[in-house]
Amino acid sequence: MPGTARPKRVFLTGTTGFVGRYVLRELLDRGHEVVCLIRSDEKFRQLFGQDICGRVTSVRGTLFDDSVIQQAVADVDAIIHLVGIIREVGRWQTFDRIHRQGTKALIRAAVGADVRRFVHMSALGARSGAVSKYHRSKWAAERYLHIREIEETILRPSVIHGPDGEFMQLLKTLACGLVPPVMPYFGSGKHRVQPVSVRDVARCFVEALHRPETIGKAYELGGPRSYTWRELYAVGKRLIPGARRWKPCVGQPVWLAELLAATVMRTPLVAERFKFNRSQVQMSQEDSVCDHTVVESAFGIRLRDFEAELAEYAAQIA
Repeated sequence: MPGTARPKRVFLTGTTGFVGRYVLRELLDRGHEVVCLIRSDEKFRQLFGQDICGRVTSVRGTLFDDSVIQQAVADVDAIIHLVGIIREVGRWQTFDRIHRQGTKALIRAAVGADVRRFVHMSALGARSGAVSKYHRSKWAAERYLHIREIEETILRPSVIHGPDGEFMQLLKTLACGLVPPVMPYFGSGKHRVQPVSVRDVARCFVEALHRPETIGKAYELGGPRSYTWRELYAVGKRLIPGARRWKPCVGQPVWLAELLAATVMRTPLVAERFKFNRSQVQMSQEDSVCDHTVVESAFGIRLRDFEAELAEYAAQIA
């Protein structure tokens, strides 16, 4: 496909995930035809309803179902690849398998079908020699994109927030619940993150298809303000209805957090919403920030302010 063409029919992975739900709606709003990769018809219908389900083509399978993927991408103009995990589970749901091997399988199918336009979800902090396996696996996927005949745009978001996102649901639980009795963070809590609205992330993924000048480039994506973890918790306590403002924010030693991640967090003793892994601990010990004006200029948008957005949707957080 010539780099100047605007893709009409798009293959979307990660459709039922947090970001995928917003990207799908953005694609439809922008007039694209969408082929969705899903794992469960029932979940797909529950999330989107008949109105949206009837407007898209759904294909059931995974990135490792070669015949399914090859058939699904045979008649599309572009691919938006969002599939990712934040926690490893067992032998088959690992960072390397999902991020590197899964991306590699999808790119093979794309090249075989002569689909060149590819918009890819990476992560802020992905780089060679990164401390966490999560970031290393994201970087490995990026490297594979560069060595194939692909017209790629890569987006590397910081923490993505929205009312139905896992991050904000956890923040509400920590701020409002009696358990745990404190709001724990890892280490000193002084490292910074740059929360970016899921609506802005979805807009950038779809807008990339309309901007051929983004081909071959990677963009770091963060909101207009950065926060330390302690500052972020304070914002949550101030703006989320029902927050227990008396709850103290307490730093957990990194060595203890890593020990818990390797032991207790892998057992049924801990509720799923409270579990964390070693990569999450490691990533919290470095800044996840960027120059947000680069994306604003490249994509022609004004990124939403975290506190203003949270004030609007705080009562909707599940």
